[in-house]
Amino acid sequence: MRRMPVKTMFLLVEAGAAVSMLALTFLLSAVTGRVLLTGALLTVCALGWLFLLTLFFAKRLSQFTSGLCQTMDNMISGGEEPARVEDRETIFARISYRLSRLYGILQENRRRVDEERRELQRLVSDISHQVKTPVANLKMVTDTLLAKPVTEQERRDFLQGIRSQTDKLEFLVQSMGKASRLETGAVTLEKKDAPLLDTLAQAMSGIVYGAEQKGISVEVQCPDDLRVSHDSKWTAEALFNLLDNAVKYTPAGGKISVSVEQWEMHVKLDVTDTGKGIPESRQAAIFRRFYREEEVHDQPGVGIGLYLAREIVTRQGGYIQVASKPGRGSTFSVFLPRR
Repeated sequence: MRRMPVKTMFLLVEAGAAVSMLALTFLLSAVTGRVLLTGALLTVCALGWLFLLTLFFAKRLSQFTSGLCQTMDNMISGGEEPARVEDRETIFARISYRLSRLYGILQENRRRVDEERRELQRLVSDISHQVKTPVANLKMVTDTLLAKPVTEQERRDFLQGIRSQTDKLEFLVQSMGKASRLETGAVTLEKKDAPLLDTLAQAMSGIVYGAEQKGISVEVQCPDDLRVSHDSKWTAEALFNLLDNAVKYTPAGGKISVSVEQWEMHVKLDVTDTGKGIPESRQAAIFRRFYREEEVHDQPGVGIGLYLAREIVTRQGGYIQVASKPGRGSTFSVFLPRR
């Protein structure tokens, strides 16, 4: 049942009081001719209407406060959304509308807090998993060195192992620092019109030695005069991570090729290798933070390179695609906006 607005009810009560009092005045004046009695009866009539009005207003106020308290309780506990009043002209409807908006804001904030909490839990779990193995290896090596005498060669081997594990921890800390600065906005990517070849050369410089050690040939095809609006430093970081992965998972004597195509809205940069390939069922997972396949755990790394690469490219308005077949290699395609 639709409730009558308070304003309308007041007008009806006032009209009823005026009409009844006017009718009573004429009736009493005509019958009795006594002004004093007429005034007294009019006063009683006015008080009666005022009493009815007070009862009605008290009832409506009680209903409103009860509904408001229930609505606030639901909002605090994350319960049902407040019901909206159909009549938008009343003060109750206006308050209900604002409560509905407030409820939506609170629900969105609650959802964001829950998502941030889950993300923090995943991050702590990932870091704990990544740190656990190097720390366990360091403890094992130091316990061995303390427990028994070793030869000079064994001592060197143990120290080399310690160095390897500390390098892994250092790389993890650096990678997490980069990811954290990107995610929190501590670092703002500044896109500037610059030659893409210079950025690519900067990325290539980091993988030349590793490729030579494994006898991997690297070919690059990029126009010298191609200029793209991008953050050179961070884009070089993203491309290095793609190239570094290609070197890691391409067998000795393999091949890596880098090619650039100019599209109408984007510049497409392909990094193709002749490595082990990635099954289609895992291609979406490889961009997750700390993701590593079981069969490549013997390779150096912590599984954050592709995650960083995607974050860097995405924050510049671009995206990354992957095409791969097990046993035949992979192609990572980076799409950067031309402007």
